[in-house]
Amino acid sequence: MSRKVVRTSKFRHVFGQALKADQCYDDIRISQMTWDSNFCSVNPKFVAMIVDASGGGAFMVLPLSKTGRIDMSYPTVCGHTGPVLDIEFCPHNDNIIASGSEDCSVMIWEIPDSGLTTSLTDPVVKLDGHSKRVGILSWHPTAHNVLMSAGCDNVVILWNVARGEAVVRIDSVHTDMIYSACWNRDGSRILTSCKDKTMRVLDPRKGTVLIEKEKPHEGSRPIRAVFVADGKILSTGFSRMSERQVALWDPNNFKEPLTLQELDTSSGVLLPFYDPDTGVVYLCGKGDSSIRYFEVTDEAPYVHYLSMYSSKESQKGMGYMPKRGLEVNKCEIARFYKLHERKCEPIVMTVPRKSDLFQEDLYPDTVGPEPSAEADEWFQGKDAPPILISLKDGFATTTKAKEFKVHKSLLKTTTASAGSQQDNSGEVQSLRKEVKDLKAALEELTKQVWYTRKIIQKRKNGSRKDCCNF
Repeated sequence: MSRKVVRTSKFRHVFGQALKADQCYDDIRISQMTWDSNFCSVNPKFVAMIVDASGGGAFMVLPLSKTGRIDMSYPTVCGHTGPVLDIEFCPHNDNIIASGSEDCSVMIWEIPDSGLTTSLTDPVVKLDGHSKRVGILSWHPTAHNVLMSAGCDNVVILWNVARGEAVVRIDSVHTDMIYSACWNRDGSRILTSCKDKTMRVLDPRKGTVLIEKEKPHEGSRPIRAVFVADGKILSTGFSRMSERQVALWDPNNFKEPLTLQELDTSSGVLLPFYDPDTGVVYLCGKGDSSIRYFEVTDEAPYVHYLSMYSSKESQKGMGYMPKRGLEVNKCEIARFYKLHERKCEPIVMTVPRKSDLFQEDLYPDTVGPEPSAEADEWFQGKDAPPILISLKDGFATTTKAKEFKVHKSLLKTTTASAGSQQDNSGEVQSLRKEVKDLKAALEELTKQVWYTRKIIQKRKNGSRKDCCNF
């Protein structure tokens, strides 16, 4: 009698669990935009969420410890004149965040260590180069101050943020709107998916197409793609019958997928989050109430379904915590920040183990915040693998930012105006408030003078009339 053998995997029993209500972020008006981005970015210090704003675009940045109900008057980052579509924290400096907007601009912001005390309106750097809205942002994984942006003008721009200039402009490759753009592990390749139903691997410095695959998924709905282990590519899309699919591709043989699995018939775009340390990929659908996770291996069928986390409420967006922000003493292998209509809920993925000791097989050395190249070096042709750190000391390493040397000057050769804004943003905000208060006081005094004059005039007119009558 044949017996079905269950594949052994240390991640087979991974389970997801939402944190308690007092550890969530409540009463936040999450953006109602229909754009297919994450709407959330998170690192070991802060969680940032795109929120509704009147007369422009805004996002909120909260210290991780500021849980509970968030006051309506809490300060936001509100320098854009159009709705914010994507935000992304810099992997090499936890205080730096980039935002892309419908106003066609990209802005770089510096968040104080203690969080915002007044609303931020002036960015450290403003990057203008797109002619239509900017919906995709991605920092280079190993080079300091290199940012990729993609807009609805079908253009991909690579910026040297420290100089505030566009170094590479890829404008002749994509014939339609770009759905996704991401880097490989060392940042030597870019992977894009496009509305023209083509998936492309590009040389980022030359802007040339190295490999392309037409119709990786037959359906006309958006395709998402990310690099996984050994240069392979994982894509999510739709079949001709609008069924959601996940596929794995070998770029050396792009004709047929290594595997193609159909999941369900839901309409939400699947956002893939890949963990290179464990080989687990998490698929979060916009509008879904679940997170599916799979293990990517070298053996057929290559993409192995593990389990699914389900909840009652659907997700409007999702943030993914970097590995160095996890609690290793609790065997936590991933943490998501799920956006509801009015709150942000952390969801923890845990491997159930009895021991409290450090589990080396779950936590190999992971990517640290130290860059392995500067922007100028990378644009000149230097490729460098990420600098890895050990998580054996757990949270101690994540709280001591100075050990990681992330307090590098963001701008070394930028313009004088941007340079003057860099360190004095708090001072500028307080001076502006003072000027505003003085203006209000001046207006009040002007009104009083005007009323006094009116009264004196009336009295004078009254005395004249009395004289005539007499």
